[in-house]
Amino acid sequence: MSRSILILLGHPDRDSLCGALAQRYATAARNAGHRVHLIALGELQFDPVLRHGYRQIQPLETDLQDAADAIHACDHLVLVYPTWWGAMPALLKGFFDRVLLPGFAFRYRRDSVWWDRLLAGRSARVITTLDTPPWYYRWIYRDPGITQIRATILEFCGIRPVRVSRLGPVRSSTPQQRERWLALAAELGTRAG
Repeated sequence: MSRSILILLGHPDRDSLCGALAQRYATAARNAGHRVHLIALGELQFDPVLRHGYRQIQPLETDLQDAADAIHACDHLVLVYPTWWGAMPALLKGFFDRVLLPGFAFRYRRDSVWWDRLLAGRSARVITTLDTPPWYYRWIYRDPGITQIRATILEFCGIRPVRVSRLGPVRSSTPQQRERWLALAAELGTRAG
């Protein structure tokens, strides 16, 4: 079954391992018959700072409005980014701060601690690269960046299931290891997983 896939490249540099992973996923997904839209966040023009919190909503720049429309239109969201200092890059976090706003991604219920998840019906794949061995990041550091992106961002907005691929350690990887990671990205793209 054909799916509408949005890939968000959260690395500021398209010419990076993350950029190659995103492109490999996109190419394989297109070849499998899926509709694919890839957005490189580093090429967008927007202020990543939510200046007034939710007290006063900043109008979205054209690039952010286009990205919000793409999120709304997709069935499956793919996030490709490096883990820096235990979590996503500031660029990706700023993107989420600005785009996943009340009324678009969630809605608080009046006189309740509960909220409505306005992006329900979508699934997600997170592909993150690490310099830390993935087992160490997961079991010793306790997966802080993955918990943030899975539970407190994507699932909070209703996106589930959220599947995760942790790739690393990048710093000491060989060309053969990187090729295996690129092959994994292609496999995931083919099955829109």
